[in-house]
Amino acid sequence: MTNTTPFPRPVRHHSLFKRAALTACLLTIAPLSMAATLRIDNGAEPGTLDPQKTSGVWETRIVRELFETLVSQDATGELVAGLASRWDLSDDGLTWTFELRDDAQWSDGEPITAGDAVFSLRRLLRPETTAHNANLYYPIENARAINAGEAAPETLGARALDDHHLEIQLERPTAWFLQAIAMPEAAPLPEHVLREQDERWVIPGRTVVSGAFTLSEWSPQDHITLEKNPQFYAADDVALDEAIFYPLEEASAALNRFRTGALDISYTSVPGGRFEQLRRELGETLRVNPMVAEYFYMFNLRPESPLSDIRVREALNLATRREVITDQLLGMGQTPSYWLVPRVTAGGAEGALPTAQMAMDERMARARELMQAAGFGPNNPLTLTLRYNTLEDHKKIAVALAAMWKPLGVDVALINTEAASHYAAIREGDFQLARYGMVATIDDPYDFLGSYTTGGSSALSSGYHNADYDRLVEQSSETIDPSARAELLTRAQQHLLDDYALLPLYDYVNTALVSERVHGWAPTPMDVHPLRYISLEE
Repeated sequence: MTNTTPFPRPVRHHSLFKRAALTACLLTIAPLSMAATLRIDNGAEPGTLDPQKTSGVWETRIVRELFETLVSQDATGELVAGLASRWDLSDDGLTWTFELRDDAQWSDGEPITAGDAVFSLRRLLRPETTAHNANLYYPIENARAINAGEAAPETLGARALDDHHLEIQLERPTAWFLQAIAMPEAAPLPEHVLREQDERWVIPGRTVVSGAFTLSEWSPQDHITLEKNPQFYAADDVALDEAIFYPLEEASAALNRFRTGALDISYTSVPGGRFEQLRRELGETLRVNPMVAEYFYMFNLRPESPLSDIRVREALNLATRREVITDQLLGMGQTPSYWLVPRVTAGGAEGALPTAQMAMDERMARARELMQAAGFGPNNPLTLTLRYNTLEDHKKIAVALAAMWKPLGVDVALINTEAASHYAAIREGDFQLARYGMVATIDDPYDFLGSYTTGGSSALSSGYHNADYDRLVEQSSETIDPSARAELLTRAQQHLLDDYALLPLYDYVNTALVSERVHGWAPTPMDVHPLRYISLEE
């Protein structure tokens, strides 16, 4: 959600009634089916369905359906009431108070309480949880210290006033905090279950959930089945009986299944080389829209890595022909990127690689000079390993980059693994160059820039550290005035780019195949499509 005020306005009852009416209209427009199964190609096999331990969009799509958040999102991506029926923000922007709905209950019939929300936030910030987006919750009092292992979880600025009222105390006003509360990792968790079993608690048929669907079946590398949750507070408005997710990583296989009617929705990327043909053949079932997401290559910057040399990183960036990748290899409207924060992101962050405006001949000459100064060239090649996860277009891009860098005396060895193994290797720092796709959790530059601050997920994976950069990102988070904040965000991003800390390639567009019989699926910049608003026409 784009905020136009210094911090989100408290939601009042009349606003909720209007949004509820809009949702009701969406549901009544769509023809409902008495028995409906939605079949989805989800792109990859989840490594986990614990909402606080996921990191991939293919995991989050499922987790969103299992665990309802205090603040939810409607079919258009707008924030609406979830487990909380209303919320208020103090005049100083530091204290949020959430009122939980009376009819909120877990799938085992136990009531959902403010204590569950407190338990969840404390667990989220525990260092042993290793939550991917823990830094988004640092505005909460003592959150950073808890996540660093320097304070007890019980000191977190979150407390249950009673079973139905949660209070969260912030250290500073934060424009995007309500968006963070709407993320799956912040969903209340069943304390009465997890205090007995905190490791293997996400089990088909036994997982206690709060969302519109329950976990019915999980057959690894084959499918995951969700069934409608009769205990969900809005179960009467959920049209689907079940949803089956398939972990298809090959675009051609997903496309073939979609064409035969075996899939209703496919999220595996449409093959770039066939995009125009498929747009003609598939018509409106091929959905394309801008997305708050960035495709880039992560550098391992640790001292033992050859990419710790800024001259090598700059040279690789200089020799990369981004327009060839976006216009010739892919051709789906992606924007060639010389930055980390996608240009469609709210918040006004600018900045670009220092060499972005150079002509290609000038760039290649400069790149050769840099590589020679670093001790490498055609007669003394630099061998690099490049990791990418299984997908046809990822392979095409990796092969193209290797060819672009060959004139510099760079020999690239490609390593292809399925998504779970790929991202596990990145988290462990087991790479030199690694393909990375960052899909926004919140529509704010902090989501991207914060990941490269000390302790952020990208910083931990890559080994990046810049104290001045950390300071600017921190100041931007504390700044209320939108124009002043945009200036700080721009300065921060420029620091990151001046360090050549990554190799950006393009701003994503979202491509999805959506059957004509699917109703209630709407394109959104954050690529969120709650199944509770979807129905099928038989």
